[in-house]
Amino acid sequence: MANFNTHLNVAFMVSGTLSLTVYKAGLIDDSGFLVCVALGTIGGLLPDLDSDNSTPIKLGFNITSFIFAFGLVMHWRSDLSLLALIVLWLAGYGFMRYVVFYVFTNMTVHRGVIHSVPYMAILGLGLTCLSYYAVQLPLTTSWFYGLFLFGGAMVHLSLDELYSVNLSNMKMKRSSGTAMKFYKHDDKWWYLLLYTLLAILVYMAPPFEAFWAQLRDPTPWAQLKVGILPELIKSMLQ
Repeated sequence: MANFNTHLNVAFMVSGTLSLTVYKAGLIDDSGFLVCVALGTIGGLLPDLDSDNSTPIKLGFNITSFIFAFGLVMHWRSDLSLLALIVLWLAGYGFMRYVVFYVFTNMTVHRGVIHSVPYMAILGLGLTCLSYYAVQLPLTTSWFYGLFLFGGAMVHLSLDELYSVNLSNMKMKRSSGTAMKFYKHDDKWWYLLLYTLLAILVYMAPPFEAFWAQLRDPTPWAQLKVGILPELIKSMLQ
């Protein structure tokens, strides 16, 4: 399987290229461009959240633990003494970083249901629904956010499948087929839950037809075509 740096770099390059494309086409604004790059890169790390020793899960739990401890202190800052706040800070951090982390890593298996296409589709659609209904972002922006998160995850799963091929003698390694999964019989009840949640999110999702119609509109792509090459090169080609 591909390592952390490979996942990070490839996901960043792919999401950056696609984000620049839709940005130059006028489909997203400046902030939307930055968020799409970030979401695509994050998506490229998400499938390894089920790996107990992976860099993403350790980094993620460290950040979450700091935020959790900070939230506790900010909430009780006016009611507790300095010593009590310090104890609360350390206890909150320790609870998230060690107790919750221990429970999470013991409940998940690497390349289990988290490392699957339906799970990543749930995260992508969930982000689209959250952006549109809760944050009330524009329809196009909401769909792009969800799609970039999902797309980054697909880059991750594709890389793992590519690394499962021994290119020197064109043989499949034993890990082949364990990365980009749609179903696994041993986890059938988990997959039943995943597909049930996915069906609910598809039903709740913002109108896709309007988003698709905007993508099929030739106007933004004509704008992209005009600005795709530097003026110097265009003058040389004329």
